[in-house]
Amino acid sequence: MKKTILYSLLALTISTSVLTSCEDAFGSFLDKQPSNELTEEQVFGDWSLMEQFHFDTYNFLRHGACRINNSWLDAATDLAETSYATGGVRSTFNIGNYYGSAGAAELTDTWEHYYRGIRKCNMIINRIESVPKSADLSNDKYLQDKTNYTSEARFLRAWFYWELFLRYGPVPIVTEVLDPDGDLLSGYTDRPTVKEYVVDFLLKELSECESGLLTYQDAWNATYAGRIGQPMARALASRIKLYMASPRYSAESGITWQEAADAAKSFMDTYGSKFALFTEETTDGILPYNNALLRTTYLDSNKEIIFFRNDVAVGWSAIQNDTPVGEGGKGGLCPSQNLVDMYDMIDGSSPFTTYDATGAPVYNNGQPTINTGSGYSDATMWTGRDKRLEATVLYHGTEWGNGTINVIKGQRDNPVGNANATPTGYYVRKYIPEAILGSVHTGTSRRLWTFIRYAEIMLNYAEALNEVQGPSTEVYNMLDQIRRRSGITGSVANRSDLTSSKEAMRNFIHKERTVELAFEEHRAWDVRRWNVAVEALSRPIYGIDVAANGAISRKTAQGRVFENKMYLYPIPEGEVWKTNIENNPDWK
Repeated sequence: MKKTILYSLLALTISTSVLTSCEDAFGSFLDKQPSNELTEEQVFGDWSLMEQFHFDTYNFLRHGACRINNSWLDAATDLAETSYATGGVRSTFNIGNYYGSAGAAELTDTWEHYYRGIRKCNMIINRIESVPKSADLSNDKYLQDKTNYTSEARFLRAWFYWELFLRYGPVPIVTEVLDPDGDLLSGYTDRPTVKEYVVDFLLKELSECESGLLTYQDAWNATYAGRIGQPMARALASRIKLYMASPRYSAESGITWQEAADAAKSFMDTYGSKFALFTEETTDGILPYNNALLRTTYLDSNKEIIFFRNDVAVGWSAIQNDTPVGEGGKGGLCPSQNLVDMYDMIDGSSPFTTYDATGAPVYNNGQPTINTGSGYSDATMWTGRDKRLEATVLYHGTEWGNGTINVIKGQRDNPVGNANATPTGYYVRKYIPEAILGSVHTGTSRRLWTFIRYAEIMLNYAEALNEVQGPSTEVYNMLDQIRRRSGITGSVANRSDLTSSKEAMRNFIHKERTVELAFEEHRAWDVRRWNVAVEALSRPIYGIDVAANGAISRKTAQGRVFENKMYLYPIPEGEVWKTNIENNPDWK
């Protein structure tokens, strides 16, 4: 039985890395044990094998690109639509079908995926003391590694439980090693409260494991690239406290906005000298923003990335699903007009008059009311905008790759009869390395999946501080730094429409967070914690058509379904049948 246990775990972990990502496996330090015939006694009887077993757990960190049957989680939000019919979110999330098989990688497989990762973490935490010291290790190195590996396992376990919480709410907390040949959650069907799960367990774990993790100096060294380091624990705690102070969770968690502000400030005070927004010797606002995600921490001096998945360099096959059809791609992740409308003008003014708590402009029959003083016009809607728009979205007339984007019907990127052509009039640019497209698509590039970057910490602080004291110089400073990196010249402090009230600034911060973190898997959870998911995710997806003469017209590209019960996913049916665990509200 022991042989079966580790064979199953190793085989599943390796296949998960391949099947749930458009990326290849991890970098060099995550080499996996090639043998599938190892018993538990062998693995935990040899220090080197135990190390490889532990590093294999990193493969349970998921890459977001194409993860849901070749579609992205953000295509299940108002930010985008998947162009091709086989994209997993199209026949599941977008129509309210949370039991559809096409979305299984997100909707059902997540449960087993993370509980298996948790089991591996529990094995390290519970068994590492019994593993004999390797003969080539000094006693000091042995003790240090043991502390590091245990702390990494505790961090990873906390991350896995956090990812489960976002989707299913509080789930059973398992800290012992369960028998995989039995019903894994038998005896663990009681669901903790939000406070018990998040505050008493997750935040406690992060606080206690931080000191045992690799220091910044070690974790950000190329030798240990991708390993969990101390700043990551503090950064994750900042995110969790922000969520727990938000309207959906604050009453149950007891976490206040002041505590959320303090958590973000704590990260900046302790680790702020190590991290910063990524900038380059350019004022176009595009390269710095894009390269904040594409450049590595350890080869390219990218100080913005805090927590990431360390994938190897990729080529054309990794981005083909999400590049324009005129480039030879399959369309894939197509940004919405909803997202395009969220970007300000380059001078810092707003193109529209009113925004709601989702961060989006208020629509009247699909059209937001134009702020005439901004100089915005639908006829030239991409001119004079925040450079993050150009860095994120490929729109008509953009020179990119091996040509110019042309979405006029029948032209390069909207050919007649091509079912994968963009339904919204846009293609995605963010997270798509243009370097791959050169020399007939033979280039390669790193595209590490980022979980937390410094811009998020700054946004966490701005949001929480505004909720504590309303608009203030500190809030403006956080927002201005992020906006100026993208080329915006005006200051938030000079926007009387924002500085007049906490509510106006709140809606603005929601908008800023959305455009800055677009396609990084934040939107689905942000609108939930703000308690505006129904408003954001049942709103139609808007797009545009470009006529032969270049005239732009707005359209409804897709209707969406989102009901209150969809704030949480249903627990997979198999788990409910096996264990009789209580399902989430209104799911049968």
